[in-house]
Amino acid sequence: MRDPAVSRYTAGQLSPLRRAADLRRLRSERFDVLVIGGGVTGAGAALDAASRGLKVALVEARDLAAGTSSRSSKLIHGGLRYLEQLELHLVHEALTERGLLATRIAPHLVRPVPILVPLEGREGPREWPVRAFRRAYYGAGVAAYDVFAGLFGGGRGMPLHRHLTRTGAREIFPSLRPDVLTGAIRYYDGQVDDARLVVNTARTAASLGAAVVTSARVTGLLRQAREVTGVRIRDMEAPAGSPDAEFEVKARTVIAATGVWSDDITRMLREVGVRPGLRVRASKGVHLVVPRSAITGEAGLILRTAKSVLFVIPWGGHWIIGTTDTDWQLDRSHPAASASDIQYLLDQVNKVLDRPLSTDDIQGVYAGLRPLLAGEADSTSRLSREHAVVEPMLGLLLVAGGKYTTYRVMAADVVDRAARRLGPSVRRSRTDQLPLLGADGYAAAWRDRADLARRHAMPVGVVEHLLERYGTLAMHLIAMIDADPLLATPLAGAPEYLAVEVAYAAHAEGALHLDDVLTRRTRISFETPDRGTESAEQAAEIMGSVLGWDDAVRAREVEHYLARVAAERQSQLMPDDLTADAARLGAADVRGFAADRNEADLPQL
Repeated sequence: MRDPAVSRYTAGQLSPLRRAADLRRLRSERFDVLVIGGGVTGAGAALDAASRGLKVALVEARDLAAGTSSRSSKLIHGGLRYLEQLELHLVHEALTERGLLATRIAPHLVRPVPILVPLEGREGPREWPVRAFRRAYYGAGVAAYDVFAGLFGGGRGMPLHRHLTRTGAREIFPSLRPDVLTGAIRYYDGQVDDARLVVNTARTAASLGAAVVTSARVTGLLRQAREVTGVRIRDMEAPAGSPDAEFEVKARTVIAATGVWSDDITRMLREVGVRPGLRVRASKGVHLVVPRSAITGEAGLILRTAKSVLFVIPWGGHWIIGTTDTDWQLDRSHPAASASDIQYLLDQVNKVLDRPLSTDDIQGVYAGLRPLLAGEADSTSRLSREHAVVEPMLGLLLVAGGKYTTYRVMAADVVDRAARRLGPSVRRSRTDQLPLLGADGYAAAWRDRADLARRHAMPVGVVEHLLERYGTLAMHLIAMIDADPLLATPLAGAPEYLAVEVAYAAHAEGALHLDDVLTRRTRISFETPDRGTESAEQAAEIMGSVLGWDDAVRAREVEHYLARVAAERQSQLMPDDLTADAARLGAADVRGFAADRNEADLPQL
């Protein structure tokens, strides 16, 4: 539990000193709950357990949200297509969570985004019945979506849908080809910076007393007979040969929220003759990022394709176009987008655009892996998006499946299961009532943003940018600028971001490497045409001043980042998954997994 004398903000700082203190706690304390995995579900589980008064630790092999949780479509949504599949319980659950996130838990990070459902068809009296059926069919689905949100949404947080004529649709989205639609329906879902939500969730858990340590790789399970009692850890930031690099962590319950890495836990269990009862398949989703000027529109699009649902979503000064949905069995840490993935997305979106996009329009590309519960279907798009919690051994719980929007439900379910083991005195989950750091007072801060800007002699646009990314935590970044005006300097190659954001990431958000900042604390790695290479030197200088890097470390960080960008660019020229994966693996991970010669075959959890 947090010391009452320490503010919630201070207790939630993931600073270098905090990491050292939390490492000492891992070595010396026995935890009620130890969570493996720093994605959204793992961070959510740590927060849920800590909010119940339990002693909690969270360990992550790389960075917070380094995997799936930073590579989504950036949507908090109820799953409109699940209505068509009559999976009403999934829609109910997701819309409830969407409402909570947008109105109570994270209103500074989740906000409405309008999306058009284009109604395709041809002109002519003979086509009228078909056009009428399509409008009625899709209209009923979107209306049901709104009804579900109103009944179960926990505070809607989103405007209602509206039917549009062809002219009305093209006024909102002039880039739509007039010959491919007869009208559209506009509805709203939530948009989120997925990585920032994970960081805020982990920090909120830390503010309640949880030990949160990244670059801490699980290499094995500790057992007494048939019971799991903890894990073995390797600190990936420890100097080579350090006696402190490897240690054991004791816990009454271990929760593995490892997503597409769940099979690594499965492998550990099979070594002791235990069947986990859970199998996860990875589905690769690729997204393209193009400048806002490439498409003229004031709303997103949702399009039906033969293989997947395709979104075209406004994202600040850009559009995000995705996603693919293909089976992936290669490297899970760095899934690669191939030339065929990119061409598929371009082909699909160009069917409805009046000016076709080409590879020259693409500024960024990112690929992520969805953890799907394996079933009998051959197509990953048909596998379940439900989640499961299993206990293959006493003291070990596995949670997998689900989707980003319902992370809080998954977290509460797995901690409920742990609570049965820990005793009847454990409180019920209350995370549906718990705002994340930065959410408290956000509405008032946004209302008074002009006054805030005037008091600190800052442009209103800068204050708005900070509030939208940090909520009321923006006050701390503004205080850092007041103390050092040079931190208000825009970053080279990415002028929409400020130097203070890099410094704050290293000081309070647990960023340990340059890639953590350019790829997840900011989105410079896919929002700029150079993919962050022009920002790397300046960002490394700022980070180094916080983390105490010397010239050699700064140079190494920049070298690693530039190599990563080069490898990704090369992979995106390759014709298929196999060659793209090989190209992407040409750049070693900055945390040194590839250089770990003695245990290179161990799972990277």
